Order: sequence, then structure tokens, then C-alpha cells
Amino acid sequence: MNSLPLRPSKITMEKIIILDFGSQYTQLIARRVREMNVYCEILPYNKLPELASDVKGVILSGSPFSVKQADALRLDLDRVAGQRPLLGICSGAQLMADFYGGEVARSEKREYGKAQLAQVHSDDPFLAHTSTHSQVWMSHGDTILRLPEGFELLASTDSIPVAAFRATPQRFPNPVYGIQFHPEVYHSLEGFQFLKNFVLGICGCQGDWTPAHFVEETVAALRAQIGSEKVIMALSGGVDSTVAATLLHRAIGKQLFCFFVDNGLLRKNEFSEVLDSYQHMGLNIEGVDAKERFYTALKGISSPEEKRKAIGRLFIEVFEEESNAHPDCHWLGQGTIYPDVIESVSVHGPSVTIKSHHNVGGLPDKLKLKIIEPLRMLFKDEVRRVGKELGITESILNRHPFPGPGLGIRILGDITPEKVRILQEADAIYIGKLRTHGLYDQVWQAGTILLPVQSVGVMGDERTYEQTIALRAVNSTDGMTAEWSRLPYEFLAEVSSDIINNVRGINRVVFDISTKPPATIEWE
Repeated sequence: MNSLPLRPSKITMEKIIILDFGSQYTQLIARRVREMNVYCEILPYNKLPELASDVKGVILSGSPFSVKQADALRLDLDRVAGQRPLLGICSGAQLMADFYGGEVARSEKREYGKAQLAQVHSDDPFLAHTSTHSQVWMSHGDTILRLPEGFELLASTDSIPVAAFRATPQRFPNPVYGIQFHPEVYHSLEGFQFLKNFVLGICGCQGDWTPAHFVEETVAALRAQIGSEKVIMALSGGVDSTVAATLLHRAIGKQLFCFFVDNGLLRKNEFSEVLDSYQHMGLNIEGVDAKERFYTALKGISSPEEKRKAIGRLFIEVFEEESNAHPDCHWLGQGTIYPDVIESVSVHGPSVTIKSHHNVGGLPDKLKLKIIEPLRMLFKDEVRRVGKELGITESILNRHPFPGPGLGIRILGDITPEKVRILQEADAIYIGKLRTHGLYDQVWQAGTILLPVQSVGVMGDERTYEQTIALRAVNSTDGMTAEWSRLPYEFLAEVSSDIINNVRGINRVVFDISTKPPATIEWE
């Protein structure tokens, strides 16, 4: 099953293309452009399409590779330079200098960290509204020793002769710039202004790609794409699938059929509460109680990867049954978001599997469903903004991320209904306390983990030998890295006391203070 792109609506949308050469900062460049309310797309460096009229400019990302390597990532820059405004960042600038005949060489030392620009042409529009000695962030091993003919210096630093440059108007009909610093990171104090100067000033973008614009355009495109056909979609109760379903519902109404599976691994009362929320939103949805089927399939399995695979296989079986019960559905709706899309077409191909992701990507081709993904070009924070525009309740939009396999990967070892009960009760106390103490929205993700560890305890005059619960709370922006949340000691003491006193089977509570990396957010 292949995902079909949404057909464009009548609304014209300008965009910036970012060509990815493998930099760890590429997504951050895109996020900065999106913060200007300008639409942008990340494409692999070797997948540059013919530049349509809606493309207002092109940005070359950095790269972990030297342009002097024999297998360096190369691009015919004549396909861009002169056609649209062009900005090369870090090794993107070095590629530009090397391609047009300048001199690029390995630095005697790697320049990494803060630097001060010394501007040469402060009247250039790229430098507008910035300080003469603006602080920027460097991270490169190569440096530009000599600019090509037809290019001139814009700024240098104490360490490198060429920190920023431009092509002369005689060299190209459209502006061409190169910078050896990273404007997308916060350490470049005026980095956002440099990017605004390029995107809004030099490229002339209007900055009108707002959540309201996205909703209007996407609803019109969905309506045109789907027509009178029907869509089936599995919902999880999370932000992405809820916002995607709401967009589809606004476009096609009752032509969308949704279902929500209780796999027995949800949080306490989550099945009924989420189902009730969806029904109040007007969604055409059905609840599927499959708890016992999942418990049976998971019986005796302790391996984290095997648990994930078993949960995924059974979910596919349930989906097949629902799909067969609705043979008039021709489309499969999914809540795929942009980081998933980027990673699947990255410069180096899909990342090494750390753990299997629980989604419907493994649905069999025999279902013959066309895939529709309304959110496939949005980042997570943009999904929330669109959800707010759609009027979705804060309780869903601000809900912490929850893994697809649910409590199945928060129970270390094999899964039993009794272990699920214990974890649900402990988790309900923890999350409830976060809410009542006003801490829930200060934490990106929180949850409890049931450890396969028993320890001695004393309750009253009795000796106990019961299990341990670990509390996890992290702060992050996208889940790629995470820092443990500094929750107050008094709060942790209260949570620990309430869990031990109220959850039969638990006599010890610990708090996880690991960061990602080296740890992961989930324990399995």
C-alpha cells in the first residue's frame, strides 16, 4: 500500500526547499522556517525536483562529510543557483565554494562553539537588523580559504577568513549566499533573524502559512482526493491520530469510519474515557474490546521485541477483521507526521532499528487500501496548533505521548492481567498527582514502569516481599533527546506513599533520573 499525496487545493502555497546532506540540524532548519509561518519541505540532496513556481528559495543543509572526501555528497548547483535564491549552511556553503572553483581545505583545528562575526557589508539584506559583531555557532572541520570568482566576502571571524559570503549580482540573477555558521541553533543569538532575512526578505515569502490556512487547504484537498469514497481509520487516543481523524471528519463527515481498540494495555479507564470524548466530537467510531485476545497472545512472552511484535501482529488481525466488516472502505487514514516521513527518506536510508514501532505500517497488501495521511508534512508542535484551530479539547492536545504497545512495554518481563492491574492503579495515582499539583503540563512525558524485582518491606508489623514501581518523567521537544524532569521531593514522597498504601502488590517506589541518550525514554 502506497501513500498518495494530497492533491493541491485552489489555495496557492509558497514554499522553501531544504536539501538534506545528512546534517543532524536539518530538521531544526525546517522548524525555524515553519516558525515564520512559511511552508518548507526537506528533500534528500539527490532528489531535487524541477523547481515549480511555488518554490521561493532553496537551502542547502550541512553535512557530516567533508566536501574533500572522494565519496562526498555532490549536487549540480547550476540546477539551483540563478534559478532561485540559494543559501548554503556550513558544509552547504563549502560545497558551493568548492563547486564554483574556490579553495576549501581541512582546518588545522575543528572550529566548534561560539564565535563573533565581523561584518564587511553591513548594508547587505542578509545582515539586516543584526549586530555588527553577532554571536554565532560554528561546527565544521573544513574551512573556505579562497572564494570563487564572482563571489565576495560578507563576514569573517577571528578564527576563519570566510564566515559568510555572497555571489555578486553579475554572477547570478538570483541571490546566492553561503555561511559557515549554524543560524538554526539557539547559540547563534541572532540566527533566526538571519534566516528571516533570507526567507521573508530575500526570497519574498509572505509568511501566511497558518494553522487556519492549513486546515482550509487540507480539508479542500481531502474532499477532492477522496470524493464519495469511504475511509477506515484506527484511533489511539493520542494527538496525531485524533487531529488526522478530525480533519478527515471535517472533509468527508460520516464517510469516515473509526475504531478504537482496547488491547488491555491502556491506562486505567482510558478506553471508556477516550471513546466518550470521540463520540462527543461527532466522530463515527466503534469501540473494540480485545483485551483477552491480547493477554492470550502475550502469555509467557518476556522479550521486549517479541512483545512488540506480538502486539503488532494481533493489532493487524483486529484491523483486518474491522476492514472486512466494512468492505465499502477504499482508504486507510493514518496519523503519520513529518519526522516519520523524513526518516524514511533520509540521506542514509532508515535508521538502525533500536526497537520496532507499533503502527499500521505492516498491514497486508491484500486489503487493497489507499493510504491518506493528512498530517504527513507537520511536526508535532504544528499538529497541536492545527488541533487547537480545529477546536479539539486541551485534554487530548496536551496529552503526554503514550507508546503504541502501551503498558505492554512498561511491564518488564511477561504480561498478566494482574500485573496490568497493578501498573494501571499506580499509573493513575502518579498521573493524577501530576495534574492536581499543576505539574502535568510542565512534563513532556510521564509514566510508571513495573519492574520484575521483589524486595523486602514492612507494613505494620508484617514483613512483605512485593514488587517495585519506577516513576519516569522527562522533558523533550521531539523525543530524540530527553532530560529527566526535576520533580519536587515533596511531590515524589507523596506519590510514593500513596502508591504503596493503595496499590496491593507494591512496597517500593523508585525515580528514574536517566537522560536520553544513553537511556531511552521507555524502558523497553
